[in-house]
Amino acid sequence: MLYPIAFQKVSDGYVVAVPDISGCFSAGNTLEEAFANTKEAITSHLELLVRDGEEVPKPTSIESHQDNPDYADTVFSVVDVDITHLLGKAERINITMPGYLIKRIDEFVAVHKEYKNRSSFLSKIAADKILAA
Repeated sequence: MLYPIAFQKVSDGYVVAVPDISGCFSAGNTLEEAFANTKEAITSHLELLVRDGEEVPKPTSIESHQDNPDYADTVFSVVDVDITHLLGKAERINITMPGYLIKRIDEFVAVHKEYKNRSSFLSKIAADKILAA
């Protein structure tokens, strides 16, 4: 999921707010460190929410935060957070799909190694469509 983040330069580095996740903040001495720390903070925050039985907040667009005075002196970016481990134990299902579509999915996955396999691809696409809607 792509969460918008708001960076602000301070005297000793950067502070980062995650507008769509209440109470989620981070920091770093460098921009790269702040970005990495923010990704870890978001993951940890979401894990706590799921553990407590709360919903994973859906990301909104950067544009929805740009007019907010709380973020007046910030630079926006997005961070991609993999939440598949928060969705529960994997279950095996049997589905029916056209052979041509299966062939095209397999060809796509072979080129895009981040999906690992057909199941990973289908799970990621479904999560992106359903959870980010």
